[in-house]
Amino acid sequence: MNRNLEADMNTLRTVQRLTQSRDFAAAAALAERTLAEGFEHPMLLNAAATRLEQDGKYDEASRLLARAVEIAPKDIGARNALALCLQRLDRPSDALYHIDELLRQQPDLPVAHANKGNALMALGSLGRAKLSHLRAFELDPRNFSATAALASIATHRGQYQEAREWGQRTLRIVPGFPDALLCLAAADLADGNGAAAESSLRQVINDSRAGMADRARATGLLADVFDASGRYEEAFEAWSICNGAIRQLQQRFAGANALGYVRASTAALEKLDPSRWIARLETAPSGAAAGHVFLLGFPRTGTTLVEVVLDGNPRVVSLEEHELLADGVRAFMREPLNFDALARADEPTLNALREAYWQRVRGAGIEVAGKVFVDKHPLNSLKLPLIAQLFPRAKILFATRDPRDVILSCFRRRFQMNPSMYELLTPTGAAAFYAATMQFAYAAKRALNLQWHEVRYERLIADFDQEMRAICDTLGLDWQESMGQFAQRVQDREHATPSTAQLSQGLVTSATAQWRRYESQLAPALPALKPWIERLGY
Repeated sequence: MNRNLEADMNTLRTVQRLTQSRDFAAAAALAERTLAEGFEHPMLLNAAATRLEQDGKYDEASRLLARAVEIAPKDIGARNALALCLQRLDRPSDALYHIDELLRQQPDLPVAHANKGNALMALGSLGRAKLSHLRAFELDPRNFSATAALASIATHRGQYQEAREWGQRTLRIVPGFPDALLCLAAADLADGNGAAAESSLRQVINDSRAGMADRARATGLLADVFDASGRYEEAFEAWSICNGAIRQLQQRFAGANALGYVRASTAALEKLDPSRWIARLETAPSGAAAGHVFLLGFPRTGTTLVEVVLDGNPRVVSLEEHELLADGVRAFMREPLNFDALARADEPTLNALREAYWQRVRGAGIEVAGKVFVDKHPLNSLKLPLIAQLFPRAKILFATRDPRDVILSCFRRRFQMNPSMYELLTPTGAAAFYAATMQFAYAAKRALNLQWHEVRYERLIADFDQEMRAICDTLGLDWQESMGQFAQRVQDREHATPSTAQLSQGLVTSATAQWRRYESQLAPALPALKPWIERLGY
């Protein structure tokens, strides 16, 4: 069918005018009609995708935007919109690909540098993200997305004065901007000024322009303010409101059933005849590493503290919470679980998976030659059978802490969301997931020949030097006093966890038995924890 070129151009001009006047509904309606008539153009696809995004239909929107990029690879608007949509779908790696394509076309595009910084933040790469946002700010000093992100990065690292400066700069550009107010509140809380922090947070919570995610974050931080001032009932209620909103926002993880997977894994492991588990004789760590350590446990058991201290030894290199075992998991630990296959795996198969692991280490910029490599990822506790087969010479540092403090800490902290972290949004969910994870880990300890050293958080806090010396002895390292001077070192790390800002203040000795303040609120979770409270001697 022959089309009327002038009519089509008029349609595009109308869609552009409606979009510029922010009448997105009318722009989308016209775009959808025109697309249905057979006229396909990136602007029309982008306009139709905008309405889908407003309705929360990000998958459908991403397909339209991917088509727009396919037919017009150099269309900056379409590719930028696709990258933003992929970010909203929690696909930062895919978003980063398209942002890099944009920057190849226009290296000095401020919005692309800011979007790249946001994708890198989602991937946990704060150092690289900061460089991208600084470049966006250099190109456009009024880019409030960049200034707010720089405030957020500083907050995650515990650099509160820097966070305050970037936050205030953002508010001069966009008064009341939620991210900036949240960073200022975090800085005020760190300075002990709870009243100022509460004022900023209530401004976000009461702002009709703030989205649900912003209000949830503000409510969670307000709970921390209440906790710091001894208002414990209000704190627990605020954490519950915050996590309830996150559960609503992250409903796509509700059906993932991470708890069911862990329980099924335990059942499969307990059925395995240990005599069928072939003893492996890994000749030496690949990449000429002098040693190999897996730092495991459960979130909020002190693994980050141990890792940052060990990382202060010149003989150690470490990497935190990277999915280095992904190839092995795909090969042997996907449902339906079959540990018999892993137990019988031949050496060529295992060697290929070992090499894939070390390639991922090198891809993360870590050079292990002559070093002791520490792979810190608490929930790799659920991959112990794979670790035992691939790396029988590796040593296991397993962190433990009073289960009640673990659950409280998991409940009150905000994690990068995934199916496992979704389980931690309620005390009973966190307790069930904790109990299942510990049951699996200790079943693996019984069944497998593991070089296991337990690290108890409370002992580490009470007698730091002695406990770290014992850990160093286990790993064949010399204890050096400088290893304990980690507060500044942790601020400069590429990645951050919920513990990073705390560790930037030095060794915190008041983080034990905090559960007692919330004993009545945690009561429904205690039956699931009771066996582990007793077994671990708490």
